[in-house]
Amino acid sequence: MSLQLFAYPSPAQSQTDHFLERLLKKYPERFTNVLSQPEKYKVQVLYTRIDRNRKNEPHFTTHSYGVNSTDYFYPASTVKLPAIILAFEKLNRLGIDKYTPMFTGTARPEQTAVTRDTTSEDGLPSVAHYAKKILLASDNDAFNRLYEFIGQEEFNEGLKKHGYTQARITHRLDLNIGTENNRYTNPVKFVKDGKVVYEQPAAYCSKVYTAHAPIPLGKGFVKNGKLVEEPFDFAEKNYFPLEEQHRLLRSIFFPEQVVPAERFNLTPEDYRFLYQYMSQFPVETSFPANYTDDYYDGYVKFLLFGSTKTRLPRHIRLFNKSGDAYGFLLDNAYIADFEKGIELMVTAVIYCNEDGIFNDDKYEYETVGFPFMVNLGKTLFEYELSRKHTNRPDLSRFEVEYDK
Repeated sequence: MSLQLFAYPSPAQSQTDHFLERLLKKYPERFTNVLSQPEKYKVQVLYTRIDRNRKNEPHFTTHSYGVNSTDYFYPASTVKLPAIILAFEKLNRLGIDKYTPMFTGTARPEQTAVTRDTTSEDGLPSVAHYAKKILLASDNDAFNRLYEFIGQEEFNEGLKKHGYTQARITHRLDLNIGTENNRYTNPVKFVKDGKVVYEQPAAYCSKVYTAHAPIPLGKGFVKNGKLVEEPFDFAEKNYFPLEEQHRLLRSIFFPEQVVPAERFNLTPEDYRFLYQYMSQFPVETSFPANYTDDYYDGYVKFLLFGSTKTRLPRHIRLFNKSGDAYGFLLDNAYIADFEKGIELMVTAVIYCNEDGIFNDDKYEYETVGFPFMVNLGKTLFEYELSRKHTNRPDLSRFEVEYDK
C-alpha cells in the first residue's frame, strides 16, 4: 500500500455523508435536543477515521455532519494554532531559534510594549513561551504578540500559500481597538547574548481581509452597556472554517500524507514542541508556575472531557486547540489512547446563545456546549474501541516527555 497523499476538495465540491448522523442518532439521550434543532445550534462536525497498514502508514476516511463553509461561525481561539505554526515558519526562514528573546515595541497609541515576561523561566518573552502559553491555557496576549510578529498580511497570505484560502485573520483578541488599528502591527526585535539578531519595523497592512458583505447574526448585542436591538455584524471578525481547521490538524500530525504545498516549513523539534504542549496538562508544567494552581487537567480540553475538573487519565491525550466566544464553542483535536492503540481526529463547533444576544455574557456553554462536546468525543471514542483495527498503530511519534 502506498502513502495516501490527501488534498481536500474545494468547498463547492464538498458533500455531507450520513455516517455521523446515523451514529449520533443511536444515542438519543445524548444528542436529540441538539440534533432536532439544527438552525439553533449550528452544529458542524468533521471526524477522520485512521487505519494503519503493516508499515504503520495511515489511511484516512473522513465523515462530516452539517459542514457548510458558507455558514459563518466565530472561530475564537482556534486561530491561535495557525499563528504558532506561521510564527515558527517565519523564525525558520530567518534562522532564529524560537527560544530567542523577542521584544515588542510600540509605534501607535493603542499598541503596548513587552520587554519582560515574569512567567517564563528566564523572565524574558519569546515565541516559544508565547506558543506554550497559547497551547496550555489559550492566552490571548500571547496570540496578539505572535500576530504582531507575523503581521496581518503575512498571516493571511501565508495561510493562502498553503491552501487555506477561506480563512480571514483580521484582528487581535480581547482588545477593542477597531479594524483599522488591527492593520498596524508593532515593531519587534530579537536579541541574543546582548546583540540584536533581527529587527522588524512597525508595519501596516494595505490589503483588506474583512468579508466583502455583512454577516448578521443574532437579534441584538450589548455595546457600552446598552442593548442594541439589531443583528451583530461579523464581517470584520476573524474566520477559520471547519474544513480548514481539520486540514491544518492533519498537516501537523501527518505532514507526509498531505500534498507538498500544504506542508509547513517546520523542524522535527517544532513538531515535538507542538505534540508536547498541545497535549500537556497545565499541572505538568513548571513555567508559568501559576498554571499548576490556576488550571485543572481538562482546561481547554472540550472533546471527551468538557469542563470536568477531576484528574484525567494520562494514557488518553487530546492534542488540540479549542475556543469559545460569542456563544460559539469549538474544539479541533487529534485524540490518542496510548494503552488501547486508538487514534482519531475530530473538529467540531456548536452555537450556545439561547437569547440571540451577543456580548451579554449569557451563553449556554455549561448546559449545552460542554455536554455536547463530551458526548461527541465519547461516542466517537466508543465507536473506535468497538470497530475492527487490522493493525495496531505505532503512536510512539506522538509520545513525549512532559516537563516544564
